[in-house]
Amino acid sequence: MTQLRARRFEDFAECFPLYVESDKNGSSATFNSISEYIEAQNFRDLEKLFNDYNIRENIDTLHKVINDAKERKLRGDAGKDTWQDNLDPKVSVCARTVPVLKFEAARLRDLISQLEEENRNLEVELQTKVDATNNANEQVIDLLDQIDAAFRGWKDLPHEELEAWTVQTAESLKQRLQ
Repeated sequence: MTQLRARRFEDFAECFPLYVESDKNGSSATFNSISEYIEAQNFRDLEKLFNDYNIRENIDTLHKVINDAKERKLRGDAGKDTWQDNLDPKVSVCARTVPVLKFEAARLRDLISQLEEENRNLEVELQTKVDATNNANEQVIDLLDQIDAAFRGWKDLPHEELEAWTVQTAESLKQRLQ
């Protein structure tokens, strides 16, 4: 088992040479912690871990980044955003993030302009509907006023005389129809 673990540590050291060189004890402790964790997990838990953190693809991406960096180093091609010892970390980060942030700020300004235009259109549409509702309410109030006036007029009619006239008319029509 120790031979297998030693071989695995060699693999670990090959993947993280700078870390192993700079801190042999710390890297060994890290390797041991990871190894013990992996050995303590059953295969399903490990598969779940791989799937949850997309480990296979991320390791492939890391491998590609490392190989690309090695190729650039062999060609002597250092880009503007490549780490250099004489650069302040803040400058390196800004070189990478400021253009992205400017692009996102411009995109957000455009989005805000579109949303403000849409908001203005919705405001006009809403005001049109409010005006139509107010107009309809005024018409309803006018109709209710007319109905109230008609009801008051109907209440003021001599109902007893109307009733007598209705009975008289009905009897006279009844006689004529017979």
